[in-house]
Amino acid sequence: MARTSNDRGGDRHVEAFLEMLAAERGAALKTRQAYASDLADFAAHCAPVPLADAQGSQVQSYLAELSRAGLAARTAARRLSCLRQFYRFLMLESVREDDPTERQQAPKIASSLPRPLDEDEIRRLLESGTRGHENERRDIISRAALELLYTTGLRISELLALPASCVYVRGPMLLVRGKGGRERLVPLSQSARDAADQLVHFDRDLGSPWLFPGRNPQKHLTRQGFDKILLACALKAGLDPDRVSPHVLRHSFASHLLAHGADLRALQMLLGHADIATTQIYTQVMSERLRQAVAAHHPLARKDAAPVDMD
Repeated sequence: MARTSNDRGGDRHVEAFLEMLAAERGAALKTRQAYASDLADFAAHCAPVPLADAQGSQVQSYLAELSRAGLAARTAARRLSCLRQFYRFLMLESVREDDPTERQQAPKIASSLPRPLDEDEIRRLLESGTRGHENERRDIISRAALELLYTTGLRISELLALPASCVYVRGPMLLVRGKGGRERLVPLSQSARDAADQLVHFDRDLGSPWLFPGRNPQKHLTRQGFDKILLACALKAGLDPDRVSPHVLRHSFASHLLAHGADLRALQMLLGHADIATTQIYTQVMSERLRQAVAAHHPLARKDAAPVDMD
């Protein structure tokens, strides 16, 4: 839905809103660009009414238009979230006194619970999946990458952006720069540190500033290049490649910690989630697993189960 708007007053308010996102929330450039695009699309829908003067009826008709156009519910919900943040910003700035999105309900999104690997599958991936590659360097890269992903819960973008110097900072913690430039410290296991250290020393002659150098040592390994490595690891471990991805390893890290008693707030900090609601999806995963375990194994959970003699 490519549209344009000539609402110059709206542009002024949008610019102020985007500046606030950058200055106060540390929003990344891509996030701000997405918000600007969403607001421009809504402004075109509202024209000739200025963006700052839009009413609830226009928000409602806009959402209906997105639905008729076949836009995914998740995308429509994101656009509504953008509008809510924008109009609440205008209220805080005393540009307007009400929020036209207040009574609008977000489109329902089917929950997609993560499907982590179990602990035995992770063990196979680390032990069997990181051996016997085409050369010794590929073995070392595989081991370092999988150790770091699973023992820290890093996003793939965070992993590939790690500097080679991270292994020289001795101590139990690793400094990670995450979304929006936010930094956090995550515990680094000795095995992960050893694997990363081995990789840096093996690649010393490359002179790369990155822990995972690409074909051009002055650039880090690409996501596509990493996917090829992970595919080979999954096949060597005898796992379905469709079930193995950097995101699945991050989910596995979180789910296994929670299963072993980790606190939800601590998990939020480790994962770098800005909102704990994002972290709470893992409690849903655990609840569903417990329900399935009871349904499968409890003697009274099966309808065809015979009465249990308690004597």
